[in-house]
Amino acid sequence: MAGRVTSFTITPGPLAQAFDRSCGQLEQLGFAEALWHKQLDRWTPDPAVQQLIANRLGWVNAIDFIETSRARLIACADAVRRDGFTDVVLMGMGGSSLAPEVLRQVLGIAPGAPRLHVLDSVDPDAVRAATAHAGTSLFLLASKSGSTIEPNVMAAEARRRVIEAGHTNWGARFIAITDKDTVLHRQAVSDGFRDVFVNPSDIGGRYSALSFFGMVPAALIGVDLDALLGDARAMDAACRLTPVKDNPGFALGALMAAGADNGRDKLTLLLPARLQSLGLWIEQLVAESTGKHGKGVVPIADEPREARFGDDRIIVSVSVGDERPDAALVDRARTTGAPFVALHMNDVRALGAEFLRWEVATAAAGRLMSINPFDEPNVQQAKDATRALLEVFRRDKRLPFPEPDAEVGGVRLTLSEAAQTSLNGAPATAYLDATRTGDYVALLAFLPPDDARFVEPLASLRARVSSRTGRAMMFGYGPRYLHSTGQLHKGGADNGLFIIITADADEDLEIPRDSFSFGVLEMAQALGDFQSLDRAGRRALFVQLRRRDPRLLDQLALSLTAR
Repeated sequence: MAGRVTSFTITPGPLAQAFDRSCGQLEQLGFAEALWHKQLDRWTPDPAVQQLIANRLGWVNAIDFIETSRARLIACADAVRRDGFTDVVLMGMGGSSLAPEVLRQVLGIAPGAPRLHVLDSVDPDAVRAATAHAGTSLFLLASKSGSTIEPNVMAAEARRRVIEAGHTNWGARFIAITDKDTVLHRQAVSDGFRDVFVNPSDIGGRYSALSFFGMVPAALIGVDLDALLGDARAMDAACRLTPVKDNPGFALGALMAAGADNGRDKLTLLLPARLQSLGLWIEQLVAESTGKHGKGVVPIADEPREARFGDDRIIVSVSVGDERPDAALVDRARTTGAPFVALHMNDVRALGAEFLRWEVATAAAGRLMSINPFDEPNVQQAKDATRALLEVFRRDKRLPFPEPDAEVGGVRLTLSEAAQTSLNGAPATAYLDATRTGDYVALLAFLPPDDARFVEPLASLRARVSSRTGRAMMFGYGPRYLHSTGQLHKGGADNGLFIIITADADEDLEIPRDSFSFGVLEMAQALGDFQSLDRAGRRALFVQLRRRDPRLLDQLALSLTAR
């Protein structure tokens, strides 16, 4: 189907009958009208769940909200340029950080606008790099709850660096984006922040791309808001259409749900280089929304070229203008006969339309899967585990590392209980033998995301694991993934293997006014997630590199894939 800003085709293949049933179910529910008019009884008969959903449907009106705030956004951006800020550092996690990163990568920085840096890591190296130009930087603190630990400790270090640079009125160099009456909202007002953008509280983090969380940074880097919102408005209109097969959001959601219910739960995204960050945003939206109650859609982004497309796949190919995904990869995916979706954006301004399309699709898929796509019941597990580990550190001045099951050339390997059971006495180096039909493997690296030393070794490790297992490969940096795919890992189906990679920073960084450092926090989050996966009965492997040496990743790859 063609549209003003995008077009799409769906070839359901082996899911044809299931796709038809999903479309028919949405039409029988009258879901196109129910979503936009917030008819809660079409979601569930349970009043308690209806109320939870009611508190998260504000995103369907986000375009209207932002259009009424457009003048304020432009004025804020003009003042930031006029005052000579060279950089904007956004400190946030999950939906608060991934949408701005997509906007930066895809749309770029307008002439005269400050550079945008997205800090969604507590790695000491990453924090140091992001705050390196504190004297001329504006810090954008984005947190829906206002109490998320990562942006709060980032902000503490940014404040220290700003004061150190000679700006005693440090609050004038900060902007907050948060919900009304959060701790952050109150502190921002008390500390004299340059501005505070209070977002509607009924918009969840991962559905917030077209709210203040996405549009404040968009304005600061000079994005044409009229064009972005205009294309989103066109998608809004298209997503109200019936029949469902003509609806660009509902049709995609119907296929996602049909796949999840029929063994094709690996939603494989094929994207051109320019849109790679869009894959990360889609990944967090889909995984966190659908991965719960033992089911879920598993989004696979930026997979190695060596990937084998098994019969657990749905393929989504996205192009923009003349830029398309790798042709050989697309051809190989098509030859498998897997369900295939082709999405085309006329130009990069259609990014706003894509944000809305995927939000609508994910909500529709959640309804068809009989889950609440707006909650995240398992995310708190890793947070609680991290908090407990930090309390141990405060008491003992050390973290309680598990005893390794094997050590190979400076790499320590520890198996979860479920992994040990699956291996049935085989050594930890045989971990990949624990894979089963329909599994995916997630490589989760608690390393600095912008450190060029690790890019190739991590890519090589992914490629070798992919070749060795033949399974779909997911990749994420910690702690970023804890706010995106982490919900799926613990709440979805038991069809994942999780390799958590850690290494102490070469040079740690103290957190101002706290008893633990950024390095300790990062390690506690890695350990906490491993504990959470272990308690959830997941097959996990905890990897400790003795030092931050890329050659140790090569050693790890050899150890795991030599069999």
